[in-house]
Amino acid sequence: MHIGLLLFPKLTLLDLVGPGEVFARVPDAKVHLIWKRRDLVATVSGHEMRPTTTFADCPQSDVLCVPGGPGQVDLMEDEETLAFLRMQAAGVKWVTSVCTGSLILAAAGLLTGYRAGCHWASLDQLELFDVIPVAERVVFDRNRATGGGVTAGIDFALSLVAKMNGEELARAIQLSMEYDPSPPFTGGSPNSAEPALVARLRAQMEPFIAPRRVVSERVAAKLNAAGQ
Repeated sequence: MHIGLLLFPKLTLLDLVGPGEVFARVPDAKVHLIWKRRDLVATVSGHEMRPTTTFADCPQSDVLCVPGGPGQVDLMEDEETLAFLRMQAAGVKWVTSVCTGSLILAAAGLLTGYRAGCHWASLDQLELFDVIPVAERVVFDRNRATGGGVTAGIDFALSLVAKMNGEELARAIQLSMEYDPSPPFTGGSPNSAEPALVARLRAQMEPFIAPRRVVSERVAAKLNAAGQ
């Protein structure tokens, strides 16, 4: 089984390594970190990772996974990346994403008419692409699987492994990782956080969310004009 994870500049590291750690524990699975070149790629946190394959050399994936992060905005208008995703998606068993990676899939026209998740602060932008936004940590719709924000990537990957390889393996991987969350505070989602904190965080994020929306609107308009 070939599992391809898109590695791009300014991604959120946990979006990639969370599910990547789960997938790496699947027997007979080969995990590929994919980018245009094999040069080191800097994540938004400053850590650098090296791709294991390029767009040109990447084998056909069984699972294609697109993380999110600030670099997602640029990729929504990167035709080379979008074309690669469309080409891979034509032959995969599962098209997947974590966090705002779903907006990249939407920009490629790969989520039109599907239910999908995203980070809560940008979830509404999926509607621009005729995608049905769902405020859940893991969303399945046919052969699309999308996770919510950042930490949901582990939940998404375990849920996908259960569907592909059976619940017994997924449970074993969960135990091997000692994945037994007990967060120090309640309020890790807008549904459980204090409204004042949600409002304050939204205001702090707005200088970044607003430009993302501008790009989403522009890309969605082009897709609609093209009849996709």
